[in-house]
Amino acid sequence: MLYIPNMNITDLDLNLLRAFDAIATEGSVTVAGERIGLSQPAMSNALARLRQLFDDPLFVRTPRGMRPTPFAQQLAQPVREALRLIQGALQQHAGFDPRSSGNTFRFHMSDIGEMVFLPGLLERVKRDAPGVKIEVMRIPVKDVHAALESGELDLAVGFLPGLTTGMRQQPLFREHYVCMLRADHPLTGAKISARQFRDAAHVLVSYAGTGHQMIEETFVAEGLSEHIAVRVPHFLVVPMILARTDLIVTVPSRVAAVFAQGGNFKVLPLPLRMPSFEVRLHWHQRFHQDPANRWLRLLMAELYAEQA
Repeated sequence: MLYIPNMNITDLDLNLLRAFDAIATEGSVTVAGERIGLSQPAMSNALARLRQLFDDPLFVRTPRGMRPTPFAQQLAQPVREALRLIQGALQQHAGFDPRSSGNTFRFHMSDIGEMVFLPGLLERVKRDAPGVKIEVMRIPVKDVHAALESGELDLAVGFLPGLTTGMRQQPLFREHYVCMLRADHPLTGAKISARQFRDAAHVLVSYAGTGHQMIEETFVAEGLSEHIAVRVPHFLVVPMILARTDLIVTVPSRVAAVFAQGGNFKVLPLPLRMPSFEVRLHWHQRFHQDPANRWLRLLMAELYAEQA
């Protein structure tokens, strides 16, 4: 373990550490000063302050140059590593190079968010930032705020009206709900009437903590609660249910479009009044200026934000 003599740490500034590292590397006060842009008198003054602070000669003049004392030899590697870490942090703040980055970015998004966002995002990341990794984390909605604040998550994406305090947000696009049913459902035609919708049996996706609770709230307000035949906690199971029953479901339009690509389902306008909503990016104020986080946000906006 490195023993540091009794000293006042408030007197030790970064320039003194730079001077120490330069002398340790060059073995010459003059050359060390040239390396870090200080005059010989300034370097001599820095060395005198270091000797006083550490109560050790640190470097002794010999025919082979300034040689470190045993204590200076012990100190050299920790000081060099500390300076390297500080420089690395400053360089990271100055910019982010996606092509050389090996960052892992962690998202919170729902199963429908994965369907809508992940394919395009992964395609772009592979092209522009081949070393970057993407991880979708399953975190309860109530814990997303704390995870963003701590840095456990980089971004949350979706319809999350509860994320407010300390958060930054960016709208991506407006979304609305539609009705989806299997292609050969007995209810045929290009639309479904309000009466047909009310009389049908429904699948309800219950997403606690998200704005999608408005689906159930609308059903309750319209007196349709008794027509909910099954409740499920996520959207991905819905196609399997619809394919084998006469149930219908209310889902966001982009999700329905993904499900309907194979031609097995019909997507119809919703015959009830239900508010549209905004899908947004969410990140904590702490990371607003972080270059890596900013690059990721700009990429998501480029891929998915609607043009005004």
